[in-house]
Amino acid sequence: MQTRVIAVANQKGGVGKTTTAVNVAACLAAVGQRMLLFDLDPQANATSGLGLEKTEGGSAYRPLLGEGNLLDRIQKTAFDRLEIIPSELDMCGADVEIVRMENHLQRVRSLLEPVVQSGRFDIVMIDCPPSLGILTLNAFAASEGLLVPLQCEYYALEGISMINRLMNQLRDGGVNPGLKLTGVVMTMFDGRTRLSQQVVEEVRKHFGEAVFETVIPRTTRLAEAPSFGKPIIYYDKYSAGAAAYEVLTQELLKRIGI
Repeated sequence: MQTRVIAVANQKGGVGKTTTAVNVAACLAAVGQRMLLFDLDPQANATSGLGLEKTEGGSAYRPLLGEGNLLDRIQKTAFDRLEIIPSELDMCGADVEIVRMENHLQRVRSLLEPVVQSGRFDIVMIDCPPSLGILTLNAFAASEGLLVPLQCEYYALEGISMINRLMNQLRDGGVNPGLKLTGVVMTMFDGRTRLSQQVVEEVRKHFGEAVFETVIPRTTRLAEAPSFGKPIIYYDKYSAGAAAYEVLTQELLKRIGI
């Protein structure tokens, strides 16, 4: 089976992007997929969310500049079938450095090639920075699918129209003609408010089938889990958040044809 590469992105911060990347990756690993989570965000929240320390020189920064390879950066996590390429603060410099390099939009793609060819992973999931800078564009250029978490609030639609525009530019410009929107996942849903329901209806009207049926609730347990370095299915297996991410994962597997 060919390794799938999926980017998790939204240029707006605080929408549950890393929470979604970490928890979907963990749920996929729990159902038997060999997972690699690639933390491309200088904030390194996916790294700490899986219980790893941010260690100097451990990120993809040097390989992105042409020094070393990604296979050496892969680390095990405490969870079966889930490995990670961690991030740390030095990734902040990548945005500035990569722009000056040749093939600056294809750096991540060419680095991932040996990882994909190694056959070690079924799915590589990239957690992008909360911006549409050069690292996020690199992730788009390297991926076949894009998973967009959207918070249930009024500014949600603005974000996704920008991502759509960008995807079209990358496809039309020949940077990544095969890039598809894997889906939009509604996060931080509060069933008690009319607003949450209105936003979900509005997003479904705009994007129809692209929106996952499963919505991710806003819960204390989901918010607590990262500080314990655990995905929600290991932190509180029977919580509403764990159930939602498990169901979302099944939906995602169906969409990508696994």
